[in-house]
Amino acid sequence: QVQLVESGGGLVQPGGSLRLSCAASGSISSITAMGWYRQAPGKQRELVAQITTGGSTNYADSVKGRFTISRDGAKNTAYLQMNSLKPEDTAVYYCKADTYRLGYRAYWGQGTQVTVSS
Repeated sequence: QVQLVESGGGLVQPGGSLRLSCAASGSISSITAMGWYRQAPGKQRELVAQITTGGSTNYADSVKGRFTISRDGAKNTAYLQMNSLKPEDTAVYYCKADTYRLGYRAYWGQGTQVTVSS
């Protein structure tokens, strides 16, 4: 079992920045990747960014150059630095952990609201 706790969401003006954090606990050694997803009202949940335990990253085209995902292994925490925020970035952001131990399983955080508005 892996537990994920997100923090850092809030209201920000267009062009502003926020940093989301996702603290993992439990079976940390089984985590193979961590990622951030988002879901806007009336839309499907979509991948924003992902980082593997080896440090490989991938991003949605819509956030490339603006968002950066990172991971602090010592703190078992993943971060999403979001710069140059746009109103279309408004969504609930979810942290996800991919794990493998005798089989694949994904764990999700509870979500944190990000609102970009003037």
